[in-house]
Amino acid sequence: MTKAKVLLQSISDVKEFVSAVSSCDFDVDLISGRYAVDAKSIMGIFSLDLTNAIELVAHTDDSQALFAQISKFVVK
Repeated sequence: MTKAKVLLQSISDVKEFVSAVSSCDFDVDLISGRYAVDAKSIMGIFSLDLTNAIELVAHTDDSQALFAQISKFVVK
C-alpha cells in the first residue's frame, strides 16, 4: 500500500486524474476526513471537499507508473 496527498483544483484536473488512475489494475482510494471513495469514480471525487489536499491510497507495492502519471497533482 502506498499513500500520498493530492490536490485537485479544477474539473479538468479531476478528469485528467481519473483518466490516469483508471488505467491501473489495482484499487486506488481517496480519503477525506471520514469519507473514502474510489479514485476511479468522478462522481465519488466530486462528493469530497476538494478545497484541501486529499489522501490517496494505492493498494499496491508497485505504484511508480501511477505516480509518474499523477505527479502534477501530488502535494510534496
